[in-house]
Amino acid sequence: MKASEINKKWAELQRVVASDFDMELPDIKVMLFLIGVQELGKGPQQFSKRQKEELMHIANCRLFSAMGFYELKGLDEEGWPHWDLVKPIPNYTLLEQEMILKSLMIDYFQDTYTLS
Repeated sequence: MKASEINKKWAELQRVVASDFDMELPDIKVMLFLIGVQELGKGPQQFSKRQKEELMHIANCRLFSAMGFYELKGLDEEGWPHWDLVKPIPNYTLLEQEMILKSLMIDYFQDTYTLS
């Protein structure tokens, strides 16, 4: 996907998620948090700052698993997923990182939302 197409679909995804969750347009961090909560599978609840950081890490691992960088190791005794890094992630520029994350999030939500 070209950057312009990614940005168009990203803006559409932001609008749909904002509407579903009755919030302002979510940025990448908010989207990572939402993906982390989804992957944890325990529904909405109060999370500590540390848990929010862990949820964002879970989301990153889940998203980058689609590119073969992470593999799900399993769940701990509290039901939190843990991932293994299976190959090093290249040193992308900040713009490349942003475009990759947006593209992976678009793919992640493709089954939930119909994006044009």
